[in-house]
Amino acid sequence: MPAHDERPLRVLLSKIGLDGHDRGIKVVAAMLRDAGMEVIYFGIHRTCEAIVNAAIQEDVDVIGLFSLGGTHATHAREVVDLLRSRGADHVPVVLGGTVPVEDIPLLEDAGIRAVFLAGTPRDEIVAAVTRLGTQARAAVG
Repeated sequence: MPAHDERPLRVLLSKIGLDGHDRGIKVVAAMLRDAGMEVIYFGIHRTCEAIVNAAIQEDVDVIGLFSLGGTHATHAREVVDLLRSRGADHVPVVLGGTVPVEDIPLLEDAGIRAVFLAGTPRDEIVAAVTRLGTQARAAVG
């Protein structure tokens, strides 16, 4: 088994709540896989607790949340808080989807490390996830 820092970056992608639109998250999953990352697609209609539990169990380097339903700020804060309460706050959380630009500072204040609006270029997403995942690994040694 390769050492932790030698294996591909592991990213858990999921949608929280009732929003069932999953085309965007599947496109991002494919682009991250094409960039050499291991993607765990956790699906739609997940709770914050289930996402954090899966992220810890799967030893992921980054969590990607997707939102189209307008509950992004509440759910994002809950995921970050749950990670912190379980000693896993080294795992960065990113958010993509239909997010009002004016909500970005609120999300960043909640602990979201990057926000990807609809139409964000592939290279920008891959670079940010790579940077955040690499930093997370370095933080835990």
